[in-house]
Amino acid sequence: MLIIGGITLTVIAYALGSIPSGLVLTRVFTSIDIRKTGSGNIGATNVRRMTGNLLGALTLIGDMLKGALPVFMSIALLWGEAGDIPEIITALVAFSAFSGHLFPLYLKFKTGGKGVATAFGCFLIISPPAVLLTLILFVVVVKVTRRVSAGSLAATAFLVPAVWLITGSAVFSVCALLMAVMIFLRHGDNIKRLLSGTEPALGEKQPGLTAEK
Repeated sequence: MLIIGGITLTVIAYALGSIPSGLVLTRVFTSIDIRKTGSGNIGATNVRRMTGNLLGALTLIGDMLKGALPVFMSIALLWGEAGDIPEIITALVAFSAFSGHLFPLYLKFKTGGKGVATAFGCFLIISPPAVLLTLILFVVVVKVTRRVSAGSLAATAFLVPAVWLITGSAVFSVCALLMAVMIFLRHGDNIKRLLSGTEPALGEKQPGLTAEK
């Protein structure tokens, strides 16, 4: 029963993670296709940059909820069982929701986001203190650099040791590490622009469409 429930929740997590919050919101409230505007990414940063703070914030909340809800369901329904299986299932559910955001089912596994908000939504349920610490680091780095991508990358890198130190869980630490690796890969263009000094600052619109999907 535990395994069947875990498989079911993993499938549900992928379906929830695949919901393209930014694309849905911009389609409903604007006339633009966010996939063809700015950086072409459907995540909160590009939505905010192209449409304003409100839709950017709603996209951020939506992307976080995609990770938080299935992880919460996993903990609420499966934890309390003996052994390490519930923890493993929760990590799989988290990674499934995260993967859905990167490779959304409803967009034919293409034009997904970069995963930061969804990953942090997952770990907001798994380890709130770890997310709080990474959020503080994110705010500090963005304040200093005025680059959201710099803050996102710094927070992502810090999430792994924070999860390990606070939870002591090898399972959740490996899950955080895998997410971090995929997030860094998704930010390849941002990293190049940060190194070259061409990454748009906070509040700037990014001209043109890059291959940043």
